Amino acid sequence: MLELLDVCKEYPRVKALCDIDLAIKDSELLMIMGPSGSGKSTLLHMIGLLDIPTKGKIRIMGKPVSDLDDKRAALRSKFIGFVFQEFGLSPYLTAEENILLPAVFSGEIDKTSIDSIAESLGIHKRLKHLPSQLSGGEKQRVAIARALINDPKLIVADEPTGNLDSKTGEQVMNVLRGLADKGKAVVVVTHNSEHEVFADRIVKLRDGAITKLLKKKVKKQRNKK
Repeated sequence: MLELLDVCKEYPRVKALCDIDLAIKDSELLMIMGPSGSGKSTLLHMIGLLDIPTKGKIRIMGKPVSDLDDKRAALRSKFIGFVFQEFGLSPYLTAEENILLPAVFSGEIDKTSIDSIAESLGIHKRLKHLPSQLSGGEKQRVAIARALINDPKLIVADEPTGNLDSKTGEQVMNVLRGLADKGKAVVVVTHNSEHEVFADRIVKLRDGAITKLLKKKVKKQRNKK
């Protein structure tokens, strides 16, 4: 689906990423781990098409991203859904309105899909509530629903459990695992080693380079309680 080929990212006096070769596949949860400053966020920005490499290539469905520069924002909106640690919800919009924001920006609003997405995430009874009226876990599920509203092929999650207690964090990881089981490609950046069990593959970074690429055996069905 998405490939990084010999990707490097350099800033003045800093090499944030070097010689990254990585393929993102359908129906898998890929986890990116490493200490602070290892390049996790930079790699996530490359995968999410938020930035471009100073060296190397990124391909989507076999096409180089460099050939799509003028369409990169539109491609990102349609192809990728983002989930952030801080939720990123507008405090003045209801859960339903927050979920619909990407569809509003893309100009392809389909309110019929929101009910099935909200039902699948267990937030269908909370759609008319403001973020201030939601728990942390509910806010993150709203953020996941927002990432899904345009039916992207790739979900990118940056520390999605960082602000949650361990039980709620596990519930959120179950949701992300379920999305991978249903055919989405899911990429998660996390510091939490307890979440390794949810991953099909684990990329470990240090000083901007991949030090390990581990394959895991994952049970496809998990207890969500």
